Amino acid sequence: MRIEQQINQGWLFSKTCKAAPEAFPVSSAEWQAVSLPHTWNTVDGQTGHPFERGAYWYVRRFEKLTQPVGESRLYVEIGAAALYSEIWVNGRHIASHTGGYSAFRADITDVCHDGDNILAILCDNTYRDDVYPQTGDFIFYGGLYRYVKLICVPESHFSLEDYGGPGVYIDSVPEGSMGVVKVRAFTVHKKDHETVGLSIFDADGTLVSETWAAAADKTLLTAFIPEVKLWDGPKAPHLYRAHLTLMYMNEEEDALDVTFGVRTASLTAEGGFFLNGRSFPIRGVCQHQDALYVGSARTKEDHERDIQLIAEMGVNGVRLAHYQHAQETLDACDRFGLCTWAEIPYFARSWDDTAHAASMNELRELIAQNYNHPSVFFWGISNEIYLMNNSSPKLIPCHHDLEKVVKEMDPGRFSVLAVDYDTAWDDGLHGITDAEGWNHYFGWYRGEFDTLPEWCDKYHAAYPERKIAISEYGCDGVIAYHSAASRNRDYTEEWQVLLHEHALETFAARPWIFGTFVWNMFDFGSFFRREGGTCGRNNKGLVTMDRKIKKDAYYVYKAWFSDEPFVHIDGRRFYCRPAAETEIKVHSNQKSVTLYVDGKVFEEQSAEYTFVFRKVPLHADGTPTAISASAGGCCETITLCYTEKTPDEYIFVPSETEKANWKDLDAALKK
Repeated sequence: MRIEQQINQGWLFSKTCKAAPEAFPVSSAEWQAVSLPHTWNTVDGQTGHPFERGAYWYVRRFEKLTQPVGESRLYVEIGAAALYSEIWVNGRHIASHTGGYSAFRADITDVCHDGDNILAILCDNTYRDDVYPQTGDFIFYGGLYRYVKLICVPESHFSLEDYGGPGVYIDSVPEGSMGVVKVRAFTVHKKDHETVGLSIFDADGTLVSETWAAAADKTLLTAFIPEVKLWDGPKAPHLYRAHLTLMYMNEEEDALDVTFGVRTASLTAEGGFFLNGRSFPIRGVCQHQDALYVGSARTKEDHERDIQLIAEMGVNGVRLAHYQHAQETLDACDRFGLCTWAEIPYFARSWDDTAHAASMNELRELIAQNYNHPSVFFWGISNEIYLMNNSSPKLIPCHHDLEKVVKEMDPGRFSVLAVDYDTAWDDGLHGITDAEGWNHYFGWYRGEFDTLPEWCDKYHAAYPERKIAISEYGCDGVIAYHSAASRNRDYTEEWQVLLHEHALETFAARPWIFGTFVWNMFDFGSFFRREGGTCGRNNKGLVTMDRKIKKDAYYVYKAWFSDEPFVHIDGRRFYCRPAAETEIKVHSNQKSVTLYVDGKVFEEQSAEYTFVFRKVPLHADGTPTAISASAGGCCETITLCYTEKTPDEYIFVPSETEKANWKDLDAALKK
């Protein structure tokens, strides 16, 4: 039987140790007691200073796990170790791993003994030409920032050496009222007379189907689900559980559970994305994995809360940028019905040979570890690869190689890449993948946001066969800044609202844009940025980095996509208004909103999504005025006051230190 043991407590961490310790350094002053998840970059990069990059050691004692009877194998599984890592046991090097975002395992059976053993793990986030990512607009947090566990299995078991995945691949499609489930289960050290059983359980735990087959190196099983319930997006994300058992005679040797869903997906250049045969435009967000002053060292509950915040906003998709995210994140996407774009950290620069081999391996790990998630529809192979003015002759061949990996491992899903807005329309990157995304920042980095529709229509007319998404769009919103006449690059919440309102109107009129993804759901760390009066942050999130404040733009999306009745008055942080009569904007998914001033009805409006009340009076003497809005049984009240001039605190004034320069970033990350 399989035995798993989390070992997230009891670790020691050192920045000065130079080699793998062979004994547990209980009394050494150079070691610090830590628990996992852990990163040494919790604060530094987020405050605008270069984040610390180094090769540091983690060490822990453990007792060898064994099976009650017979031979067994012992593995260590690491959820992620950034960016390059080594595993040592009892002073012996066992394995190395390149890539800081995927899980990996190592067989440590032959170097363990009875009693205490010493597990040492080196984590290295220094710059390397052979490791992706090499440059990017985020912090490359170092450390053991997910989990570590021991897995003990009998000699015969489901494979634990298949790119960090479960060794099981589930393909399922509906046929009439039936669900057809085909499973490939990889076993190692197979014995005669072994069998593999597959039991499928409904969400309530009811057994709905079962099948058995003689075990093979690759066991193929087919099962049928009567009256199948489809995984159908946020409103019906139905999940099944597959229980696989490896039996020898009458004894279970190994077993594991895999959650999956039954659904179909298609993509056309004119119609966009289709889920289970119906048009299903993906309107979602991008997400980074970090948070304020904890960096990437986040718990299972943290990851689940993030996806819940996304789902509560009402959108139906998420792009997990720009690397493989935690399994807890993907599990939550499955449960909340979010259509997901998962990708590898291949962007901004293309190197040759060794780095390319590393990116190929990262893609194989991404697919193997996430194959069974029904929420995943897209495998992303690169992002903004031309941003650093790449001219490598191997760039296009590298993309063809990555595309081949997708088609070899998972021909049932779509390959995709994202390009920056300066990419030539006739570039050789186009057409390599099934679909492509464009990262566009009209209304922020270039032009005004009303040029977005023109670009979309011109591009679609020029290349009607291409299946496109807007993979990034948005602008910074700093909750300290406000204006009654907002404009591009003023960093106000009001401008952020206007940009997103216009974007949604643009996308709604163009269903052939199969997906759109806000950059970003949450503010995130980017050490080189000096923008909007802040340091070390990218402030394009709809929610602040500490998850405490939902910016007004969050409610633009909730009004368009959420079914939960609500009403939200914008501008509550724009407390001092430089006019005795002001404009009040309300977002709601209700059809009519009533506005009150000091408890008296001011006006009732009927509209969709956005309600704008003009010439709303404030007390001329500057005393507080109560502004209330009600809709569909929901009500909220804010307080505003009249002032003669806009407070200086509301106005962003650029300083000489303001910058967001990619050349500065590239140079800094090589140090």
